[in-house]
Amino acid sequence: MDENKNEEIFEAEVCEVCRFNAPKRILMVVTSVNNFDANHKTGLWFEEFAVPYLAFIERGYDITVASPLGAEAPLDPESENLFEDIKWKKAKEALGDTEQLNTIDFTSYDALVLPGGHGPMFDLYKNETLGKIINDFEARKKLISAVCHGPAGLLSAKKDGIPFVNGRKLTSFTNEEEYYYKKENLTPFFLEDALKDAGAEFVEGKPDEINVIEDDNLITGQNFQSSKAFANAIINWLGRN
Repeated sequence: MDENKNEEIFEAEVCEVCRFNAPKRILMVVTSVNNFDANHKTGLWFEEFAVPYLAFIERGYDITVASPLGAEAPLDPESENLFEDIKWKKAKEALGDTEQLNTIDFTSYDALVLPGGHGPMFDLYKNETLGKIINDFEARKKLISAVCHGPAGLLSAKKDGIPFVNGRKLTSFTNEEEYYYKKENLTPFFLEDALKDAGAEFVEGKPDEINVIEDDNLITGQNFQSSKAFANAIINWLGRN
C-alpha cells in the first residue's frame, strides 16, 4: 500500500474519532416577543432557559441560542429574581445577543430545546423556519424538546398537512395553570387545547407539579418547576444516543 493511501486511511480514522468524541451540539430557540399587549409584558421565562443552559454548559455541550429576530431576547419580568439572576449570570449573558433563527445551519445539531414563557405563543407557534427544523430533526431522529409554553413551537411543524404533535405523547403548561396564574385573559389561546386539537396525547399533571414526558425523540416539561428534571432528561437522552 502506498504512502498516500496510508495517510488517507489515517485521516479518515482521525475524523471518525473526532466525530465520536465531539461535544453534543444544542440549538436553543427562544422567543422575540416581549408583551401580551400595550399594558402587559411577557417574554422568555428565565428559569426555563437558565437551568437547562447551565446544565448543558457543565456537560461541555456546544450551545447556540437563537430567536426569530436575533439580538437580545426579552425576559418576562415576572421571572426575574435578584438572587437567581446573579447565580445565572452566564445564562443571561447568552441571551444578550442571540442568533437570528433563519441564519442557522440546523443540520449540524444534536438537539433542539424550546424554553417557554408566554412569548412563544405569539411567534414560535407559527414560525416557518422552526417548523422546518422540527421536521428535519424528526426525519433524522434527533432530539426535540420543549418546556412549559415552549411546546407552542411544536405547532409550527407539519408534514403532508399532519401536525408533528399528532399521536405524540407530551405535556405543556395546562389550562388549569393559566387560570391558576391568572393569565387566561391574556394568552392568545390555550396551549393544552391547541396541542390536543392537533392530535397530541396530552399528559397533565397538577398545577406546579414536576412533570416531564418522554416519547421517543420528543421530551416535554409541563412548567418552570420542571426545568431541572427537563434538563436532566435531555442530558440522559443524549447520553444514550
